Amino acid sequence: MFLLEQVVNGLVLGGYYLLIALGLSLIFSVGGVVNLAHGAFYAFGAYVAVELTNHLGFGPAIVASPIAVGMLGILFERFILRRFYTADPILSLLVTFGLALMAEQLLRIIWGAAPLSQTMPQSLKGAVFVGDFLFSRYRLMLLAVVASVLLGIWLLLHKTSFGRVVRAGIQRPDMVAALGIKLQPYMTVIVVLGVAMAAMAGALFAPITIVHPAMGAEIITVAFVVVVIGGLGSFWGVVLAALLVGVVRGITIHFAPAAGEASIYVLMFLVLLFRPRGLLGERIEKFE
Repeated sequence: MFLLEQVVNGLVLGGYYLLIALGLSLIFSVGGVVNLAHGAFYAFGAYVAVELTNHLGFGPAIVASPIAVGMLGILFERFILRRFYTADPILSLLVTFGLALMAEQLLRIIWGAAPLSQTMPQSLKGAVFVGDFLFSRYRLMLLAVVASVLLGIWLLLHKTSFGRVVRAGIQRPDMVAALGIKLQPYMTVIVVLGVAMAAMAGALFAPITIVHPAMGAEIITVAFVVVVIGGLGSFWGVVLAALLVGVVRGITIHFAPAAGEASIYVLMFLVLLFRPRGLLGERIEKFE
């Protein structure tokens, strides 16, 4: 019973990582851009949700925050990322790193340096019995939301013409260009989706974490670890890696709290030692 409870808690943590890492992976896979500013959108999502909760309530804020930050992603793609699709990836890394630092300071200017807290609605507090097991009502809700988002993204990528073009663009951008299809509009949608998912992670997990200006910088390293473990260009690789990292870290923190952070990097080392491309990594070509 104890082990199952820890696994469920780890899955919740993995879902948290998944919302951030999946968008990060898609942006890199399609655009070839290393987006170190991705964590900033996660932080903005949390702050906007806290602010909107004071005016609209918890539920509307959770919905509105990813939409608002996703619209910000349109400007991000149009005026920043678009300049680096065919450039050396190191340039996008440096620019987005600088943008991440600017975003963190902007959060300090607007909301101050002190941490903020988000209050979950009374209906989601407490725990429920599932059989003989006791689970947090809010964490179960988080699992359901993450599963729904994951299903929606999978259907978009695998059951629509949009998804077919995106997957072809990841594997063979030269062939997509030869067919006269421009990937630029598709990339805009991918960036908006990725940014919105990061913001959703911030909004959903604000009640069970601390909202502070540096939270984006803290999560981006773990998100990259998840992408590397899963393998570039692999949807299910990122999903598997996020859940695996969450479970491993959750169990490790319970038995050895000081080793929780280190367990992630040990896992990455072991995976790359035997699978240099990651768990389900595919060979991809650069966006053209």
